[in-house]
Amino acid sequence: MLNIFVFFGIGSPMHLFAIIANLRFQDILDVLFLTIVAYHLYLWFRGTKALKALVGLLGLGIIFTVARTWGLFLTTWVFQILWQVLVILLIILFQSEIRQVLERVNPLQVIGLRKASTPEKWIPGFTKAVFALAKRKIGALVIIERAERVQEFIAEGQPLEGEPGPELLMSIFQKESPLHDGAVLIQGGRVTQVACYLPLTPDEGLPKEWGTRHRAALGLSERCDAWVVVVSEERGEVSLAREKEMVHVENTERLSQLVLEAMTPISPERRSWGERVRFFLVHRWQVKVGTLFLVAILWLMLAGQQNFEKTVTVPLEITNIPSQLEILGPANPKAEIRVRGLRKDVSTLNEKNVMAEIDLSAARLGRKTFSITRGHIRLPDERMYVVDVDPPQLKFEFKEKPR
Repeated sequence: MLNIFVFFGIGSPMHLFAIIANLRFQDILDVLFLTIVAYHLYLWFRGTKALKALVGLLGLGIIFTVARTWGLFLTTWVFQILWQVLVILLIILFQSEIRQVLERVNPLQVIGLRKASTPEKWIPGFTKAVFALAKRKIGALVIIERAERVQEFIAEGQPLEGEPGPELLMSIFQKESPLHDGAVLIQGGRVTQVACYLPLTPDEGLPKEWGTRHRAALGLSERCDAWVVVVSEERGEVSLAREKEMVHVENTERLSQLVLEAMTPISPERRSWGERVRFFLVHRWQVKVGTLFLVAILWLMLAGQQNFEKTVTVPLEITNIPSQLEILGPANPKAEIRVRGLRKDVSTLNEKNVMAEIDLSAARLGRKTFSITRGHIRLPDERMYVVDVDPPQLKFEFKEKPR
């Protein structure tokens, strides 16, 4: 049976435990940072075709790592040639999704320098379109995304970008349209997806006049902070689902106020530090743990192949001292050996498997200096080599043995 540790380039369980035992603060920071990046990439690309491409790219990366570990020259060479071409091809194919993600990842927003958005430009046209649909008794469902992404709660719809004005919404929700049976998703004041299907609320005590659209709107509001506008096909009424409750909307002015409130950024001061920590640990914890596990496995695979240095302090083994002499000092000489090699190999080094010998056959009465060179060091593996020995020289003092 093929050893799974060898397959992934780690070596053996002993190598794995040695790597973990020699973790540095930088290594922990490295894993945590990449976990955060991978987690947010998953959230940003979830529900898009680009996510499947990213998963495929990750799989190819694992194959490349294993091939390089096993010394598969041709496979490694092909991957090195095609890797850059593949990345450029993916950027071209998924430029739309990547652009949307980059628009969301704005570093200026973190430091408060992001330019304030102006949702007032699209809100009047949107509210006019909603009540025009209600007047004609055309059913509609519109999701207004807020702080939390809704892709993980809705079935994948069709990508479509545009201003949420009367012309677009009327063309989408008219009964002859193939896209009318579903919800429209608005992100940042623009339509991004249509024909989205929402989870239904499990609540059985709802008013009888509520249809599937109301149950779907309430179901989504129970799972995230999105607000959902509902136009009733039977009664021609407009409602808005938010925070697990349904609100009746009388006119365009009231709907404009609600939509403007929905688009207003949530103030972080509303949550205490305890609530923030609890939310961070509990919210989507399965995805976070899974991401951490995958990043840790990938890190171990790559870390084992990383060039690494380790310093080991070992006692000097004295050999060939003349029989008529004995050592006055130093009593227990030691040397610091700096070794370089693959991390999976170097991490196993300790004072038990590193030997340092010094030949004192040239000793004489009094003091004498002996050099400690790389030739005096014996390592357990030929793939490692000595970089430095400290001290490079050692002074011994000898006296005659008493007769």
